[in-house]
Amino acid sequence: MVVINNVDINLKDTITCGQIFRFIEEDDNSYTVILYDRVVNIKQDKNTLIVKSNKEDNLEKVIRDYLDLDRNYDKLNKSIIDIDSSLEETVNACKGFKIINSPKFETIISYMVSANNRVPQIQKVLNNIAETYGRQIVFEGKNYYLFPSSYDMKNCTKEQLRELKTGFRDTYIYEFINKINNKEIDIESISNMKSDDAMNYLMKNKGIGEKVASCILLFGYSRFDVFPIDTWVKKYMNDTYNINGVKNIKKFTKDKYKEYSGLIIQYMFHYKRNINKDDIK
Repeated sequence: MVVINNVDINLKDTITCGQIFRFIEEDDNSYTVILYDRVVNIKQDKNTLIVKSNKEDNLEKVIRDYLDLDRNYDKLNKSIIDIDSSLEETVNACKGFKIINSPKFETIISYMVSANNRVPQIQKVLNNIAETYGRQIVFEGKNYYLFPSSYDMKNCTKEQLRELKTGFRDTYIYEFINKINNKEIDIESISNMKSDDAMNYLMKNKGIGEKVASCILLFGYSRFDVFPIDTWVKKYMNDTYNINGVKNIKKFTKDKYKEYSGLIIQYMFHYKRNINKDDIK
């Protein structure tokens, strides 16, 4: 077990806000999350995180990196409010919210699966993939499955993926995995690209449109200057700024918030979806 003190995080909001799909909210209000190479259980007690895992090597560093604990969000939030004072209530309401640093390959596959799909079905498909191609881990008497690497899935077929309930996405996922294993795509190289180039690089692949690419870059590569626009963001923009349409929202956000755009959009999403719950008409 590792105890991490003096952390400024709202663990519930961070874990459950829609960034990741493979987690379990336990009866004691802790969260069991399947990471890169291990299973972890994280519980928050005020400004302390209590973390247990089947693999304790570098556990504190793994959690700090995963939950983005070492980034100065107070400084970011102050800069955001300086840019747009009308966001002060929203930013303060989202205090402790972090952008998770998710595993790159899992993030890409997860958001390919997410297209035109509901969260329970996304979770089911990702767990099916993990149980078929991933490594089994026993943690506290229960079986879990790590998400496979592209190499682990090198022999998968479209038919197998279809059986795992990927639906029409089976071809897209199959082709993407083959491109990685044939070295036609290097997902690590995306880290060194400018965001616009990274967006174009991802969107050359079937099954990755602009919204999916934005999610991949924000949650898998910590690109705070890209952002997905969904129904909740559209409602926030309409209610707050009287701005409508994806094109107009995108221009307004990029022009006004620049390198903070992705974080601000997540604040807007979280605020409108979970805090200021107006009915969507």
